[in-house]
Parts: sequence; structure tokens; C-alpha cells
Amino acid sequence: MSNFNELAKILAHEQKSGCKNSSVIGGVEKFVENWAQRTRNAENGAGVQQVLDALNGYAQAEPTQRNAMIQRAVSAARQFDTKPPRPAAQPKREPPRPPAPQKKSPAPLPIELRQENSPLPASEPIPELDEDDEPIPSQPMRVDFGLDAPVTKLQGVGGVKGKQLERLGVETIRDLLYHFPRDYRPVKKISELMYGDNATIIAQVSHINDYKTRNGFHITDIVLMDPTGGITAKFFKQPWVAKQLRPRQFVVVSGKVDRDLNKLSFKSPEYEPLTRELQRLLDTAHVYPVYPLTEGVKAKWLRATEREVVRFWADKVVDPLPATLRHTAQLMPLNDALREIHFPSSMGRMEDARHRFAFEELLYIQLGVFRQRKKWRQEPSRPLKIENDFLARYEAGLPFPLTGAQKRAIGEIFSDIQDSAPMSRLLQGDVGAGKTVVALAALLVAVMNGTQAVLMAPTEILAEQHYKTINNILPALAEKLGIQPRVKLLIGSLRQKEKLAAQQEISEGHVDIAIGTHALIQEAVRFQNLSLAVVDEQHRFGVGQRSALRQKGYNPHILVMSATPIPRTLALTVYGDLDLSILDEMPPGRTPIMTKWLEPKERERAYMFIRKQISEGRQAFVICPLIQESEAIDAKAAVEEYERLSNEIYPDLRVGLIHGKLRPAEKDAVMNEFRDHTVDILVATSVVEVGIDVPNATVMLIEGADRFGLAQLHQFRGRVGRGAHQSYAMLLADKSGSTSDERLKVIEQTQDGFKLAEADLLLRGPGEFFGTKQSGLPDLKVAQLTDVKLLEHARTVAQEIFERDPEFSQPENQLLKKGMNEFW
Repeated sequence: MSNFNELAKILAHEQKSGCKNSSVIGGVEKFVENWAQRTRNAENGAGVQQVLDALNGYAQAEPTQRNAMIQRAVSAARQFDTKPPRPAAQPKREPPRPPAPQKKSPAPLPIELRQENSPLPASEPIPELDEDDEPIPSQPMRVDFGLDAPVTKLQGVGGVKGKQLERLGVETIRDLLYHFPRDYRPVKKISELMYGDNATIIAQVSHINDYKTRNGFHITDIVLMDPTGGITAKFFKQPWVAKQLRPRQFVVVSGKVDRDLNKLSFKSPEYEPLTRELQRLLDTAHVYPVYPLTEGVKAKWLRATEREVVRFWADKVVDPLPATLRHTAQLMPLNDALREIHFPSSMGRMEDARHRFAFEELLYIQLGVFRQRKKWRQEPSRPLKIENDFLARYEAGLPFPLTGAQKRAIGEIFSDIQDSAPMSRLLQGDVGAGKTVVALAALLVAVMNGTQAVLMAPTEILAEQHYKTINNILPALAEKLGIQPRVKLLIGSLRQKEKLAAQQEISEGHVDIAIGTHALIQEAVRFQNLSLAVVDEQHRFGVGQRSALRQKGYNPHILVMSATPIPRTLALTVYGDLDLSILDEMPPGRTPIMTKWLEPKERERAYMFIRKQISEGRQAFVICPLIQESEAIDAKAAVEEYERLSNEIYPDLRVGLIHGKLRPAEKDAVMNEFRDHTVDILVATSVVEVGIDVPNATVMLIEGADRFGLAQLHQFRGRVGRGAHQSYAMLLADKSGSTSDERLKVIEQTQDGFKLAEADLLLRGPGEFFGTKQSGLPDLKVAQLTDVKLLEHARTVAQEIFERDPEFSQPENQLLKKGMNEFW
């Protein structure tokens, strides 16, 4: 049979079957492409191309359009074949013959139990999508648009689907290519499934039971079988499932394994018919990729769309990483990585692909912060002069000696602010390490140079605490230094008249040190001569807010502080534009805080211990997670706990209450009462995390301790232990045996905030310290900031690139620069 007869026979069969694109495995277009390769020669090349053109886009066309496309293809074939067969539109009619009796063959076995990686036999029926199912797109091989074209340019992605994809952050074809699976579910046999598994099975539909309960609740039970056993997939209020599946059909089902009447079952899992292509995917990697979804975007549709996009577009993406870098870092080429991360050929290859993308993201972060640091340091700043005996006079005016770590940090800061390049430094220290005293030294240097300085805190209570602390120790310091600094507080809750007066004094230069919240960086605030800005609790401010502070003066020196311990590598990444000073030494006389994790049944024991401490003249904190009860979160509420402790547990003691919703004057009144020891027990929310210093408070009881991160628990604990007496922290968990038990055991065993930070990163991830939005970092698709080894590798490579070519002007770095700019 000639190649032309072969083509015509296939097209005739396709017409006869209703143009469903199911006459040949892989579809008509795939067959015709293979046929063209075998048929084309110098004489018939133009005619073969006409056949290809006639059937281009067949998979996306409607059945009526497909029929016309077949007619055009047959007409084209007739031009260069002397004996083309008649098209299927006019088949020769023959009298019907009675069907021959046939033996009923057993249902074919599921593919899973055949010899691994064996192909489906040609005689086996290939499961198809039902006609009422959502059409799966297939991208034509000739397009007139690029990767940055709107995703709606793709066949099968209309305006409605485009809007739905936008909710996933997918607007362009490139976005779709970089919309990676969030999970890979292993393919298992039914007999291997266990309760709680997230797994995928290949099975055959045995029975479909579609029914309604007495109250009209619609349920569809699909009984699935493979040679190792059976399981039911249960669907609720989804009557269309029974129409889309049929007995004997092979399907891929993926989801969480649940229980139903003590039997394993799937509850509303994802499912799709088994095709040869899907079978090949599952046979190679033995995993089923699961994508992030949104309302209106079905998993089956998105997976098929991704298959077509990856197949056609992956090879068209240019790799931004230079070849030498990929070679030395042993990274998978981008085109291969895109294919493997979506539809892996093996789990090892998938891991290599994820490693490549994670490294690339971390490299862009490091390059970005190096560039930001260089940009800021290129701007000129005012160098500040420091007298030789300044530090000695400063220490003489303090009520306590400086630690070695404090002196070292002050020396590093002084070295920076005497330079004409603006300082960008992070001062990192544990709770109570004395960061404020270090910062105050720099603030007073600015004042002695006849310039203004600012101290910005994230909350009003912390700003007020700084204001009071500085005013308390300033008289003795001012006497030793021979200056009289004018200090002003500017916070949002001030009366409008007070706020306007403070703004005017600042703008006219009548304020030397302004202390406040983000109110300091509002447009209405003008500084006459700002040379230094100190930002406290840096992780609560973004890069944008630091930049806003810089605009308030002639590129002022910036010192940012954090009492949240962050592992060094992570700090160098998140604050890579900053130099790092660490206070790793505690002031003398601070005794370790004894910490004990308690289960709910030990509550009475905790209450008795608090009463004993108060009888000895001490005071106590009780911390609650919420201000008012929430139905969604089973946690103690400060307001209700205050009422209970006052009326039931400690009716004879003085109990106070403070939380974030109180007016500033009310907070001040309560704090003054606690500080003056007219209150024995202070019930509080997390507003006491920073900014409260009461040396007589020796007990901290934290309700719902399993709901807090280690870093935050450590911050709470730091509010006690500031006096001469032994202090205690009791961590009361809401539930015994919770998954947080391990964290609470860790904080029992160490006082080192940096070790706790390392543990918190491993147990909970970097979200406990800051989100990427807060820190100014771009979102990460693949990389984890907890991957310290990869982070350090990326930083080393970035430093080498930046030192060699800081402007990214070399030809091999042009695409790298473009990739970095797009990432940021």
C-alpha cells in the first residue's frame, strides 16, 4: 500500500468515527507529521506541505471544521498521487452483514501490573475524554508570538480562563512555563495505600453508584480496581462525575487516602482518563505532578495545558546563566530543567531540576542585594567627626560598664560614620544585650556634630519605651559630654495639635533626636539637617521604608537593629546590603532564666508558683495570644483571662490588663502601675514582646505557648530576668502531645537566641522571622531560605561575579542581568 493510500485510509476512518481525533494513537496531527517525514521527497515536497497545512490545528478545531480540513487534505493529496482513494465522505454502500459470533473477552488488566515501562498493545482501547468534558488545548507548532505574549494567545485559553489564571500569577506564556508543580504524588498499587497517604493510583472503573441521601445530598461512589485490590472514590455534590466516567475505563486517581466505614477511600480526588502519554509519564518517574490551582482551573485541564506548553516552549527559553557558571556549579541546562520539573523522567532528574531553579533564585537575591549595597554606598554622605576621648566620657556617664561586644560594635559604627559613604549597618543582639546603649552613642555623635538624628520603632509602645529610657540616662551623659540634646516623641496617636507642633520643631531644627514610629517617614515630616537614622526591630520594616528614611536627609547614615536572632547566613542574605555587627555578650549580672514547659494539667501548679513569687515581693506577667475569644482559634483571650484571674484565681491580688487596643494613655497608666508595683500580675497580649522593662518582674507565664514561634517565645522570656532575683518562664501548652512539643523542649534547654533561631528555621521555616514582602525580598518559587549550604554557595558565586563585573557589562552576563532585573 502506498503512503498516499495509508493517509487516505486513516482520514476516511477519522471521518467515519465522527472526527473525534481518536483514529490513531497521539492524534491525527501527530500521525500526519510522521507520515510526512516518511513520504516527503524532492518531487512531492510542496504537495506534502499542503497536506500538513490543511490539517494544522486539527486538535483544537470543532468536529465540523475537522471534516472540512480532512477534505482539503485529501484534495491536496490527489494533486500528486495518480490513484488516490475516494474520500470517506462518499463511501461505497454495501449491504449489511450479520455480525459473526464472538467470544466475550475479559476486561484488560490495568497497566500498572504489566512489565514495567512496557507499551500498551495496539488492540487495547485508549481511554478518551468524554465529549462534555472541558477541552484540553494543544498548541499549534507554528505561532507568531513569543514567550511574553498573553496566555490567552494559546489555543483553548480564552478570556475567562485567562482571568482565572491571573489569580495564580499566570499572565504570560512564560508565567505558565514557570508555574511549577507544588507536589509530586507517588504512584502506588491499591494494596500499598495507607491511611493519610497523598498518593496516585492507576485503576479501572468497576462500578459507578450514583444516588441521593434522604435529605437530597448527592453522592457518587466510583469503585476502582487493580489486580492488587479495590478502593472507592467518593464524590459529593458532583453529579457530572458519573457522566464523565464509565465502567472498564482506565483512570488515574490522585488525592489523600481517607477512611469510610473503616475502609480506605478517596474523598473527592483528582482524576483523569489514562492516555498513552500520561501512562509514559507515570511509568518513568512514578509520580503525578500536582499544580497550585484556583477556582475555575481544573487540575486535569492545567496539567494537560502545561504538557503542551512545556513540549513546545521549553526549548525556546534562553538560559540566563552563563555556560561556565552552569558547568562549575554543576547545574542542569534550563530547557532540560523546565521539562524535568514539570514532568520528570525520574525523581533524581526532578531533584536536579529543582536544585537548578533554587540556586538561580538565591543567586538573583544575592546579586540584587550586592547591587543595592553598591548603589547606596555610591551616594555621598556627611562624615561625622568623633573626639578621641568620646567613648571614655560616654561610658563614664552610664550607670553600668559597657561589655566588650558593645565596645566592638560602637567601634565598627564609629568607623562607618566618619566615612563620606553612608553607613548601612545591622546591629544584631539578643534580648537584653544592650543595643539601645550602642545606638545612643551614635545618636549623640550626630548631635555633637550639630546635626539631627532619628530613632524609629515599629510600635508606639516601643517608641515610648525608647523615649523614656533615653531621657532617664541622658542627664548624666549630657553632663559628661557637655551637650544638652533636645529629644522629641512623634507617634501617630498624638493629638493633632501636638503632632503638628512636633513636626514644626523638627523641620525648624529645634529637635536634635526625634523618636517615633513610621509617623517619622510621612511626607509631612521634614528634617532640617538629618545625618543619622536608627531603625529598631528591622524585620518589621521593609527596604522601602528604609529608603523613605534616606530621603529625609542628605543620604543619612543608617543603623538598623534587631533583637530577633537570625542565623548569620540568613542575615547576610536578607540584609545583604548591610554590614553586620553582633552583640554576642550579655551585660554582667544577668542570671539565666529558668524555663519550664508545662502541659494543660499542670496549670494549677503554675498558679501556685506565681502566688509564691508574689508573696516574696516579686511580680508576674501572664501572656495570652488573643485580645478576645475567637471561634476559629482555641486560645486564651487576655480580656477573659484577666476577668478569670481577678475574680476566681487571685481575687486578693492586684491584676492589671494591657493590650494593643487600649489607648496610649491607658497603656501608660497600666505600665506605670506595674512599674511602680501597684499591680502584682500583668495580663497582656504580645504587646509586651518588646519595650517593657520591669526589673522586679520575675515570672512569665505564657498561655498557648505551642502557638508561638521559638523566636517570639524567647522575646517574651526576655521581659523577665532584668533584676537581681532569679527569674522563671513557664510555657503552658494548649494541648498535650501537639506537634509543637519538640520546639518547647528546645527552648527549655538553651538561653542562646541564635541557637533557637537555627532550630526555629528548621522546625517552622523563615516565616517566623519575616515574610519576603516584609523584608523586601521577591517571592521564591523553589528555593528555601533554610537551605544554608545552597545559600552560601549562591552567595560565593554572586560575590565572584559582582567583583569581576559589577556593572554586568560583559557579554556572558547580559542575560544574567536581565534575569536578575525580572526576578526583582
